Amino acid sequence: MRDADTVVFIPAWNEEKSLPAVLAELRTGLPEADVLVIDDGSTDRTAELAAAMGAIVVSFGENRGLRAGIAAGYREAAERGYVFCGRVDADGQHPVDELQRLLSLVRSDACDVAVGSRFASGDGYDADRYRPSPARRFGIGLLQKAMHVRLGQPFHDPTSGMAAVNRSAMPVMAEPYASGAPEVEALLRLREAGLRVQEVAVHMRSREHGESKLRGSKAVKLVLTVVGTLVFFGWWRRRRS
Repeated sequence: MRDADTVVFIPAWNEEKSLPAVLAELRTGLPEADVLVIDDGSTDRTAELAAAMGAIVVSFGENRGLRAGIAAGYREAAERGYVFCGRVDADGQHPVDELQRLLSLVRSDACDVAVGSRFASGDGYDADRYRPSPARRFGIGLLQKAMHVRLGQPFHDPTSGMAAVNRSAMPVMAEPYASGAPEVEALLRLREAGLRVQEVAVHMRSREHGESKLRGSKAVKLVLTVVGTLVFFGWWRRRRS
């Protein structure tokens, strides 16, 4: 095992513009944690900049997509012997102080997995702190209802990319993903494995680059992908067994 018991991984594809600020924030806010960048076949300086700033870098030879990057991050965390693992995205949306809260929950054994939620409410986190457009609100509502039906409990932000997990959850999260909605597939796996998942209200920033998945045709595609994941999850699992 390495000296650090915690690693934070970042899936990244051509993120040279936003990644340095994310790495600097992690270094300041979580100096005791190692940082791992899963470079998804970037054609810019993503891998070079990450290594120069002290991150562990695992590079794919080609672009494999987000679901491969997520699985690789958790697999590397497990194989390298870390006890706790956090995940943030490379676009700067996820404040390090919020990730600290999630890691504190899994370190205290309050849960096996803590997921940061933009749409859950809590002390200091008003339910209306994010005001999506009517179209986005409709898409989010559909996702929330579908997750409630499938999980048997409310889940407000099923596609959140901010999470903290303990060693028990890493192998479950590290399996290859069949769905285009890997975060949703992970929640279904965790439920099947009997692990404790806690959704935690957090603040998130607006992305620095790119655009939201819940906008325009992307929103329609995402909703259909999530619903397909919820419907066909059992079939995928039976095929693998």
